[in-house]
Amino acid sequence: MSSNTRLFESLHAEYYGMVHQMCMGFMKGDRDLAKDLAQESFINTWKSLDKFKEASSYKTWIYRITVNTCLKFIRDNKHKNQVPIDSKINLLENAHQSAYEDTHQELYQAIGKLSELDRLIIVMVLDELDYEEIASVVGISEGNLRVKIHRIKKNLKKILENE
Repeated sequence: MSSNTRLFESLHAEYYGMVHQMCMGFMKGDRDLAKDLAQESFINTWKSLDKFKEASSYKTWIYRITVNTCLKFIRDNKHKNQVPIDSKINLLENAHQSAYEDTHQELYQAIGKLSELDRLIIVMVLDELDYEEIASVVGISEGNLRVKIHRIKKNLKKILENE
């Protein structure tokens, strides 16, 4: 087994949960799409493994790959407003989720109503990344990040209260 294969398996094992959760946020709680995008994110990670420059941590690098994968998917599917039948069936199947999962579903749907940048930030906050790392991924100062997080939380609260 090559060193790249071992490294990739290690990265996948360590960061899959984080990547999947981030994809759930971008896909407004759609589990199937999130799973597909998480897989796509790791395919992109594998393809880029030789390009990793160690300018950041693997975690930050994989976050960036995941963000780019999700944003590309959103851009490519922006004009497809139709809901496929599979999604409708999936919604019916998920109707029997526990109250705990329903709460998360509502949160993911509320997060889905945020702008792309705000979605990215709040998912990383929920993932408990430190502010320095989030600021690095997003490309803003920590001070600006703190202001944005405060505004995002207020906006999310307003969205959740109005539903």
